[in-house]
Amino acid sequence: MNLISVFDLSRAEIETILENAGELRAERKEGKRTRKDLEGKTLALIFEKPSTRTRVSFEVAMLELSGNVLSLNWNELQLGRGERIRETAKVFSSYVDAVMIRAFRHSTIEEFAKYTSIPVISGLSDLEHPCQTLADLMTIKKYKKSLAGVKVAWIGDGNNVCNSLIGGCAITGMKISVACPKGYEPNPEIVKRAIEMGCDVVVTEDAEEAAADADVLSTDVWVSMGDEDEAERRKNAFKNYQINEDLVRVAKDDVIVMHCMPVHVGEEMTEEVINSDKAVIFEQAENRLHAQKALLLKLLN
Repeated sequence: MNLISVFDLSRAEIETILENAGELRAERKEGKRTRKDLEGKTLALIFEKPSTRTRVSFEVAMLELSGNVLSLNWNELQLGRGERIRETAKVFSSYVDAVMIRAFRHSTIEEFAKYTSIPVISGLSDLEHPCQTLADLMTIKKYKKSLAGVKVAWIGDGNNVCNSLIGGCAITGMKISVACPKGYEPNPEIVKRAIEMGCDVVVTEDAEEAAADADVLSTDVWVSMGDEDEAERRKNAFKNYQINEDLVRVAKDDVIVMHCMPVHVGEEMTEEVINSDKAVIFEQAENRLHAQKALLLKLLN
């Protein structure tokens, strides 16, 4: 089994992962940081794009499950010198037990999975970020008790994180409104698939419309990795898509505010909101560790 898209998981599988992640979080809070579940197993992490939370959370997850981990830069491998993905994938199948890839193109991860016989996990691509969605769902469930019927409002770029969150909402029975400027909408095929699954998906250019009565406000950076050449154009396009105190007041009184990080203070979110009691971004980041532990146990046990 792979996790390349959030749609690779069923509702029951997500529920099990979240339940196990909650147990792992509780164990860790009690000081029980080491388990033997993945003793003798090795996870390779391949980074074509830089990473903080993805790298650290996966490394710590494997170490605390008594497994081994290799963090590898794309350009330090023969991939960076022109070796085809198919040969690398076949070789990795004989060395390690699973591979996590953080890549520029979704097709890179799909091709790697096609030619390997071990589980492949997407640590982010230009299309999706399924591991982030697992952490997001875990965070929402803690504060809202249940996922079914929860309204998520995404404010900003309809990017990879947004795409996976739409899928996560569809699978778990939530609804989602996406506010973004024209030309920055989420992937239309993912939106279509979510709607066909019965998900209430709204895509609008009006941030207040999306945020109205929302249980969750979520966002991401305006300028993602690879978009630096169009930074000024993006900042101008998104200047009215900031999560600030005015937008928070449009949502429900008990709204939680999320951000997958890194956060650019003063752009997609204000300092006041980040430091408010509604922001759960640091717990959300921590949940990457717990959700990925549960995922690794599912894939490697």
